Amino acid sequence: MVSQVIDVRPAVPPAAPPSVPSTPSVGRHRAGFWIVAFAFVVAMAFSTAPTPLWTLYRQRDHFSTTMVTVAFAAYAVGVVVSLFLAGHVSDWLGRRRVLVPAILLEVVAAVLFLLWPDLPGLVLARVITGFGIGMITATATAHLAELHAVARPDAPPLRAGLVATAANLGGLAIGPLVAGLLAQYVDGKLTVPYLLFLVLLVGSALGLFLVPETVPPARKDGQPYRPQRIAVPATDRIRYFAVAGAAFGLFAILGLFTSLAPSFLAAIGLTSPVVAGLAAFGVFGAATVAQLLLGRVAPARQLTIGIPATTLGVVVLAAGVLLSSPAGFLAGGLIAGGGAGVLLKGSLGTAATLAPSHARGEAIAGVFLTAYVGLALPVLGIGFATRLGVPLATSLVGFAALVLAMMAVVAATLRRHPAATA
Repeated sequence: MVSQVIDVRPAVPPAAPPSVPSTPSVGRHRAGFWIVAFAFVVAMAFSTAPTPLWTLYRQRDHFSTTMVTVAFAAYAVGVVVSLFLAGHVSDWLGRRRVLVPAILLEVVAAVLFLLWPDLPGLVLARVITGFGIGMITATATAHLAELHAVARPDAPPLRAGLVATAANLGGLAIGPLVAGLLAQYVDGKLTVPYLLFLVLLVGSALGLFLVPETVPPARKDGQPYRPQRIAVPATDRIRYFAVAGAAFGLFAILGLFTSLAPSFLAAIGLTSPVVAGLAAFGVFGAATVAQLLLGRVAPARQLTIGIPATTLGVVVLAAGVLLSSPAGFLAGGLIAGGGAGVLLKGSLGTAATLAPSHARGEAIAGVFLTAYVGLALPVLGIGFATRLGVPLATSLVGFAALVLAMMAVVAATLRRHPAATA
């Protein structure tokens, strides 16, 4: 699911580009930039493609809402494990040497969706998807920046960051839309979407072999492997924990729209996979647009914009649930998605500024650990509540109340502990 557009690894200088790159080198790096961007989009889109298909699985196999949430949470587990075990290794192994195996993991997951479409297979496929995404996001973001530096040495790095943002969140938005359209209008509703992404993923992996490596292997035999460390900044820890709490809440919202939103829409009569796909597309699309428009605003300002926007969106969403209004539910998702996009940027930027330069990757990793707990835990709670007989609508209202309480605490804490430099 959603992942970072900020590198979570310790700062390691990339291989220095030549001062006067040759024309063939510039051409290869320029083409490589767009190949990596395409692979990034495809991988992120594949990670959210099952969103509009969960209702179809439930209709076919008659498993409960709880099982949907378990399959979804498996993805979050895969991402977390990958982020902390393998998300940083391209710093010494090289970008392409990590991206190609990561894309191949997504290929394995697509094959599993096709050949083992029962619940155990779905759970395993989601774990593998998450593991590959945890490797891809930070590595692809760094690779785009380094390829851009060689291809356009006189251009500001902003363009690479914008492309990474669009590929990351934009891919997350495209996946449900494409899968929903295919499930609605073609036969083989639970196979054709995965066949399409399987072809695109294999093509992406082959294309990556043509991309120049930007980080030569630097690991010495005596250098021990270590997982990505997590560190809380020694200064202003309260503000750090506040933005980590904001990440928990916003990831909970994004997780809702890639797991249980289709079930709620189906419960009020909107069973079309296209509608489910459009719901997730709108949330992630709003997050993408918000980040692109406000990505250059200072982190403190992003927080002051993102928290009330996210809060408003959750209120509208809850009203839509109480009134069984699909329009209200979807409008709330759009508003909350836009707020969450800005809030994510502000939370990561704040964590980075609170930590010393040598520990920024470790501080950001802590925010992501909290965020992915937020991605899985509240959605699992909704699933188990429905298993105990609580209506889905009631569980969703309780979910909204939890997120609103979290945002209120975060806002109050940030007001009491403002940024040192406003």
